[in-house]
Amino acid sequence: MAYNEYKVITVVESGVGTIFLGASGIPTDKMEARLNMEAAEGWQVVFQIVEAKRFLLFWTREAIIITLGR
Repeated sequence: MAYNEYKVITVVESGVGTIFLGASGIPTDKMEARLNMEAAEGWQVVFQIVEAKRFLLFWTREAIIITLGR
């Protein structure tokens, strides 16, 4: 399906949990609220990927990069 317009959003794991616990979960409540807000404006999820990024030299934290289209 072709879309006329695309938008990329990023949802990142908490930095505090990563430092103190070594890892933390993706904030699904935050992601759900953001996706519901974007869906109300007519956006649909096209695809998503999970990326691990270095965080403050010693840690890595995950981020979900979501591409939306309408």
